[in-house]
Amino acid sequence: MTITRGDRVGERGALVERLLSIMDQKNHWAWPKLTKPGLSRAALAAHFRHEYRTYVRDFPVLLARVLGQGPPDDVRIALAENLYEEQTGKLSLGVPHPALFLEMIDGLGIDRASIEDPAIPLEPEALTYRAMLDRVSASPPWQIGAAVLTIFVEGSVHERAELEGTRKLPPIDEVIRTHPMVLHYGCPPERMRLARAHRAVEGGHRRDAWNMLLAHVPPASDLAASVVDAMSEALTLWQAYRSAVARHLV
Repeated sequence: MTITRGDRVGERGALVERLLSIMDQKNHWAWPKLTKPGLSRAALAAHFRHEYRTYVRDFPVLLARVLGQGPPDDVRIALAENLYEEQTGKLSLGVPHPALFLEMIDGLGIDRASIEDPAIPLEPEALTYRAMLDRVSASPPWQIGAAVLTIFVEGSVHERAELEGTRKLPPIDEVIRTHPMVLHYGCPPERMRLARAHRAVEGGHRRDAWNMLLAHVPPASDLAASVVDAMSEALTLWQAYRSAVARHLV
């Protein structure tokens, strides 16, 4: 999706800019540790365990909660398509995204039990972040949950470039070949199908996320302010969560 000139001016433009400013900050200081060699399998397991159990495994459930609030038909269609792909993968590779995530874990030679076992505790900050996702996904107004899940959680620090149409991505085979988990940690490229699934569908998800927001959130309203506040809260809790997990990356 490209944000048009009309979306960048006036009150609507101010709302878009406030949200993009939040996404500009979705970049944690510890991320470079995961792009270089040297981490133990235990450190990788701690990182992926938190990602999986905090949001990857249950992301379809979180989407379903927003859908269950009964938003307008255009939003129902977008959320249902996103949910269908996350839970079944049938718009891309035919495998649920959480299962594709675990394929990568297998490729890294990490025992799935170290990722999935509920007896292994998560960091408190991860639980706080997840509690926020549970709250906004299950509580009206639906716009807040939709924004946090489809813009913040599914989006990245590259959101501005994505929406302005200036981000240039290498071919997916090159992305996988140079992925740190392949390059430094020996994951076979064929076990990185999650990256292929994301490339296949993520452009549509980004477009739908912003269309839902701009169509159903009056830009100079209390609802718009609440969306911005929720996104800011998500960023703060996500940063704390990532800092807590970073303690394992040694």
